[in-house]
Amino acid sequence: MSKSYGNLLVIGLLVIAAFTGWGIVNALREASQQAVAPSVGVATQVQQFFNPTPTIYPNGATVVRQIQSLARLETAQYTLEKVIAAETGQGALSGLFGDKLLFVAHGEVIAGVDLSQLQPNDVVVSPEGRVTIIMPAAEVFISRLDNEKSYVYDRQTGLFTKGDINLESVARQAAEDQLRQGALEDGILNLAQSNANNVIDRLLRTLNFTEVYIVTATPTP
Repeated sequence: MSKSYGNLLVIGLLVIAAFTGWGIVNALREASQQAVAPSVGVATQVQQFFNPTPTIYPNGATVVRQIQSLARLETAQYTLEKVIAAETGQGALSGLFGDKLLFVAHGEVIAGVDLSQLQPNDVVVSPEGRVTIIMPAAEVFISRLDNEKSYVYDRQTGLFTKGDINLESVARQAAEDQLRQGALEDGILNLAQSNANNVIDRLLRTLNFTEVYIVTATPTP
């Protein structure tokens, strides 16, 4: 009985020693792997620092296609109201044959840049990520009256006339011309150009360009 107990004790000690040895070896292996991993990471970072991945920039033709897809870019809108006076047959006999009206004109003027005019030679791309673009000049796209809000405020006709049937049309045409001219005088083209340039600047920077230079083309007379 004593001998069997001694054998069991020896076997137990051997098993404990084996597990202890395995644990030590495994711990050393994990420690060595943890020590090597940072070294590999540092080496990779150093390699990337000295050999960075080059940034790929779109070529000029690609940039032109991207911008042309925006087509007629509307970037400024003015809503204006004017009172237009139109008259005919005025003079000494206006009370008999004259015709006069006041027309309240309400309309809008929309301006922007027609990017379909952009040509391949209007865009220059450098290997360093700099892009220079010659933007088309801003122009008025739409100048129109709002017929639902425009109306004849007052009309006075002479005793012997029913009025000129074309007088309101004349007033409307004059209103459209003055609406357009008023928007131009208020600087709608400058606003449209500035807004369009900002839109294109943001677009080009999404294509990874770090330097964007925008030049406005000379407006066509």
